[in-house]
Amino acid sequence: MPKETVRILGIDTSLRSTGVGIIEAVGSNLRAVAYGRIRNKPSEPHSRCLENIFDSITELIEEHSPDCAAIEGAFFAKNPKTAMVLGQARGTAIAACAKKGLAISEHSPRSVKLATVGTGAAQKDQVAKMVVRLLNLTEQPQEDAADALAIAICHHHQLSLPEELRAKKI
Repeated sequence: MPKETVRILGIDTSLRSTGVGIIEAVGSNLRAVAYGRIRNKPSEPHSRCLENIFDSITELIEEHSPDCAAIEGAFFAKNPKTAMVLGQARGTAIAACAKKGLAISEHSPRSVKLATVGTGAAQKDQVAKMVVRLLNLTEQPQEDAADALAIAICHHHQLSLPEELRAKKI
């Protein structure tokens, strides 16, 4: 019996540099389909940055046809303005996925680190190095892209769990 193939879009949101990554899983075998960053210039107004995030994620979905999406859960920022801007970028990414009919789940930073490195207290560089190993990449992706791939890997691990133990769908 052939193993089911699943494509997962991982998103690590930020207004200026949103990481995106799509992995394909056939059973426990994982490979990177596409990854990179959605960059916005500091001089661009927030509305244009949000439009670029929405359009870029929409294009990525149309080009690579992921089956579902996973996004990092909200974190608590000390600066309210930073939290609001991150929330706007997250909402834009979620809206782009929802508009294309993708089921969206969120994963805490700790669960992403645990799924990729084996400890929820891992450093960003450790996560990036494990992403290279798990996806058999020839080079380490830029930090935001590595984080997005790690989110997708985390979601893949969650898919094998019973429904009541899986991450929250949004």
